[in-house]
Amino acid sequence: MSAIMDFQTAATLGGYLAKSYAKDFFDLLVTYKDISASEAASRLNLHIQTAQDFLEAMTSLGILNKVEVYEKKRPYFRYTLEKERIRLEIDLTKMQRAKNSGVLSQRIRELRNSGARFTTARSGHAISSVVIWTGEGRDRQERKINLSTPQGKFLYYLPFPNAEPLSVQEIMRKGGLEEELSPEIMDIIGVLENLGVIEVL
Repeated sequence: MSAIMDFQTAATLGGYLAKSYAKDFFDLLVTYKDISASEAASRLNLHIQTAQDFLEAMTSLGILNKVEVYEKKRPYFRYTLEKERIRLEIDLTKMQRAKNSGVLSQRIRELRNSGARFTTARSGHAISSVVIWTGEGRDRQERKINLSTPQGKFLYYLPFPNAEPLSVQEIMRKGGLEEELSPEIMDIIGVLENLGVIEVL
């Protein structure tokens, strides 16, 4: 198994590889020509459902192959090792590209009455942090978000609540930010949108 995986597939594989019995299970699969769930469970002292789940998961990932056989007219599956090498590889940049696809054209501005406090950096033309109050009554807490330099430059040009919204791309251009910085810009937009500081139109 050598193809680059999506994150969910890698997480599934990693979860099963982390099982205490995973190494012993693969030892069996390498040693035996084929094996059934009941045989594996007996050999490894596992519950048969645990063995079945492991074998089915590895089959769905293409690591094992299963064949239905009959014994006294009762069908069951035997599992064979399909891949002798497993390489867990994730393209993290692909995740970010999918997340940011099309979002640079989104129009945004500060949300009216958000209650957020923007602190201007000493150097000027940038915001150093954003303070937001979360919760209600006695449970209200102050949350301070320190910004990276690109995020600070971006938020400095964020339109006020009574101003016309601008696209993310336009605001980045005003801040002199290259498009390659868009992942961290979109990250802070997402955070501030969830906290009710920014509205996306």
